Amino acid sequence: MHSLTFRQMSKAYGGVPALSDVSLTLTGGRVHALMGENGAGKSTLIKLIAGVVGADSLSVEKDGVPLPLASAQDAHDAGFRFIHQELNIVPQISVAENVLLGRPYPRRFGLAVDWPRVRAMAREALAFLGAAHIDVAGLAGDLPAGDKMLIKIAAALVADEGRQADLYVLDEPTAALTGEESEMLFAVIARLTAKGAAVLYVSHRIDEVMAICDDVTVLRDGRHVSTGPVAGLSKDQIIHAMTGRDVQDAYPPRRHPIGAEVVAEVSGAADFTLRAGEILGVAGLAEAGQSQLLGLFMGLGRTHDTQVRVMGGPTPATPAEAWARGIAYLPRERRAEGLMLDMSIRANVVLPHLGRYGLRAKAGAERRDAAAMSAKMRVKYDHIDQPVGQLSGGNQQKVVFARALYGQPKLLLLDEPTRGVDVGAKFDIYTTVRDLSAQGCAIILTSSDLPEMLGMCDRILVLQDGRQTEILDTEGLTSAALLTHFYPPEAAHLTQRPSMTSSAQ
Repeated sequence: MHSLTFRQMSKAYGGVPALSDVSLTLTGGRVHALMGENGAGKSTLIKLIAGVVGADSLSVEKDGVPLPLASAQDAHDAGFRFIHQELNIVPQISVAENVLLGRPYPRRFGLAVDWPRVRAMAREALAFLGAAHIDVAGLAGDLPAGDKMLIKIAAALVADEGRQADLYVLDEPTAALTGEESEMLFAVIARLTAKGAAVLYVSHRIDEVMAICDDVTVLRDGRHVSTGPVAGLSKDQIIHAMTGRDVQDAYPPRRHPIGAEVVAEVSGAADFTLRAGEILGVAGLAEAGQSQLLGLFMGLGRTHDTQVRVMGGPTPATPAEAWARGIAYLPRERRAEGLMLDMSIRANVVLPHLGRYGLRAKAGAERRDAAAMSAKMRVKYDHIDQPVGQLSGGNQQKVVFARALYGQPKLLLLDEPTRGVDVGAKFDIYTTVRDLSAQGCAIILTSSDLPEMLGMCDRILVLQDGRQTEILDTEGLTSAALLTHFYPPEAAHLTQRPSMTSSAQ
């Protein structure tokens, strides 16, 4: 089995250290977890290993022999493959083209692209993953989020002239996967390590780490805290290493009653009334219509069979109107849907609220307000005009939250708000949400984390194929009991309500 050693990894931005003198040894045949809070340095470490960011210091050895690592090509030549968290596929091209994206296409006689071979290579990679159901000739953009992530994983598994990669780096790979899809991925990881590959597994999900990883390294504030075997460690010990403090795995309780004011009324494919201060969960299997329901409140899509009234008026016609009426939205995919990565933190925070500044731009006021909201969300950054794409994933999520909270919303729409957020920051988000609820803000929350839904929501609306099947009170409800409501009865046909997902325009 090969051994890869990365020594003295350091990187600073504008004189501020993001990673300081971190060393890491990865062994073939083992899964090594990398954990830490947002801003701990995990993303920077991955970028250094990938060769996409120049290190201030770094040396690499394979079985004691030095390796060059000054570029992404060096990393690829060394046999390093990367599966990133964000769903940055190209939606306008086929699945097969996405699977082979970034590598030379096979050609016939050195001239025309050998498209049958391209599709065959994509099928082989997907079959190895257990995802043979995906049509390699179809457009990638038409697939659900889980299948899009499987395409990205398959892209890292495409054989390079029969050569086995030495290292696979997986960054929050299960964030967009269902439980069944995650199990498929875990089986693939087991097959890769059985063939001698090393796997660096970056995740905030402690239960996953303890189930599939052999070793774990914890970073805090850009520095190495601990490395050791997972066996024998408890969940509380890992949390303490990540945060430096004991963190209770709990949710802030409701301390103020739900108000009487009706904030939203929905009838049709879904049928409910939402009151001031209430936190309503929307749950179901993947792609059951959760995001589509939230989109209705933002003017993002229409159905002929669902009527929505918000704060006594009709549904907003556009997102701009929704923001102006006190509706704030935190989308599921922060990079693809929520952020302008090349623009500043300031611009990202104030963009939907520019009307507050009058007809002329007021950069000073924008900086002041954006800084105040960023401080409230404890965003870590160098300066308020820093491009948001330079922040860690968790701090990017906090910027999206800062934008949503800026206008003191009356209705807050949260689509997977803690995806990719570490255990320490989650409690901060839960506290913020609970505080908004106490101030009378109505909240609709979707999440694939069932304990999160039960811990934060007053009621949970269950969707199946875009149709509401029931609304459950969370008091006394367990995750196992909630999950049973996601599946239709055998041979039953849900015809009581029309479907939001099938009729959305």
